[in-house]
Amino acid sequence: MEQDPAEHSESSSAWRFARASRAHVVIDAAAYFALMQQAMLGARQRIHMIGWDFDTRVRLGPGRKWWNGPSRKTYPARLGAFVIWLCKRRPGLQVRVLKWNFGALKFLLRGSMIVDLVRWFFTPGIAFKFDSAHPLGCSHHQKIVVIDDAFAVCGGIDMTSDRWDTPEHLEDDPRRRRPYGARLYGPWHDLSMMVEGEAAAALAELGRTRWSSAGGKPMPPCLPQEGSAWPAALKAEFRDVEVGIARTRAAWGGERELREVEELFVEHIRRAKRFIYAESQYFASRAVAEAIADKVAQPDPPEIVLINPESAEGWLEQTAMDGARVRLCHAISARDHRQNFRIYIPYNAAGTAIYVHSKMMIVDDEVVRIGSANMNNRSLGLDSECDLFIDAARPGNGHAAAAITSLRHRLLGEHCGLGAEWVARELAQSGSMIELLDRAPRGGKRLEPFVLRALTDTEKAVADNTLFDPERPEELFEPFSRRRGLFRRGGLLRRPD
Repeated sequence: MEQDPAEHSESSSAWRFARASRAHVVIDAAAYFALMQQAMLGARQRIHMIGWDFDTRVRLGPGRKWWNGPSRKTYPARLGAFVIWLCKRRPGLQVRVLKWNFGALKFLLRGSMIVDLVRWFFTPGIAFKFDSAHPLGCSHHQKIVVIDDAFAVCGGIDMTSDRWDTPEHLEDDPRRRRPYGARLYGPWHDLSMMVEGEAAAALAELGRTRWSSAGGKPMPPCLPQEGSAWPAALKAEFRDVEVGIARTRAAWGGERELREVEELFVEHIRRAKRFIYAESQYFASRAVAEAIADKVAQPDPPEIVLINPESAEGWLEQTAMDGARVRLCHAISARDHRQNFRIYIPYNAAGTAIYVHSKMMIVDDEVVRIGSANMNNRSLGLDSECDLFIDAARPGNGHAAAAITSLRHRLLGEHCGLGAEWVARELAQSGSMIELLDRAPRGGKRLEPFVLRALTDTEKAVADNTLFDPERPEELFEPFSRRRGLFRRGGLLRRPD
């Protein structure tokens, strides 16, 4: 097994800092899938895909629909057939796919995916593994792809179904369709960051270690080569920039616990002076909420704008996350003397809620972080996570600030159905994102303030005791009487009435 390397950062909030010759934030999965198709076409030695889920039936981008289509020289559009096509035309190319082991049986319900996996098994160069290297109740949640150890992507987007969408998030978009079915799914928003150079090599090292931990045969590093798989048509918004990497990992098999992501969240919130703009699938973390409450209680607090989905997906997630969000919001409000902490829900032009799956934060237009970790306890202590961040305040990174500002304007503009130029103009006048969102038109795409609903006594108890969202694996099996929960003794938050 490749050994976990010595820590290279100056604090407990990052594993590694490494230069990226290029970096870029990809918004929404339509662009991500197409760019990854182009990147994989440039692979020469190895494609290593690490994810919470994969669906070989998803269409990446252009290409023929069927494996035995009229032109065998044109690559297939579907992920499963595309990977086989690549391996047949690139002798020696390695493809390694690592997926969380839970839900393996649902592959049986995915029709032709079974055929794809059988083809993968018999195709030289392809190896597929399920990752169970974690304690009971935890998950492998990273979303990373590394190509030739020189190009990598890390963020919130899985190569699976129900992810593809464009920034327009159109109502009943016929392209937003489940594989081989007539059923459409709703609008979906997500982000990932592409990096090139030393930062990609660091992610490759992380990926090789994870592969070995999951029982895979050790992989040597790729040989040095000229260039990378960076898509030719993609103009990078960041160049020659230092990238930080933070991880979460529960203690397992002799490997120690890692809580770098949690430390980084708290560190970034504490350093904010003017504002924080964030997007997260969940808001249920005690540590994050306490840091926010402490910040908004200061005499001159920053604005904190958080974009969330209207509700979590699935009964279990709604029970665990939605109730905790309401309880934490009430507790923060008691200390928020200027009401500077706001949660907003995005809707498309037809009024349908857009599901927010992204995990990102921008602080004072100095820091941008993109990764797999949500603002919930699981992401900070149980599940395997990986976040990337660029800090313009670090030496040699000052030039990154303008691109971070531009990214924030683009995201606000996407959610409001308006151009980034309009956002920049409005913010130049008031400097306040909250004022901008209060004035933004409500007729098309928009952000609406999150309205706190009343919770039942049962919902309050489940949320307060973090029944389905514990901070550590051992808490999964603790009785209520021993749980420290959201409002633990000595914490910064008080239990709301």
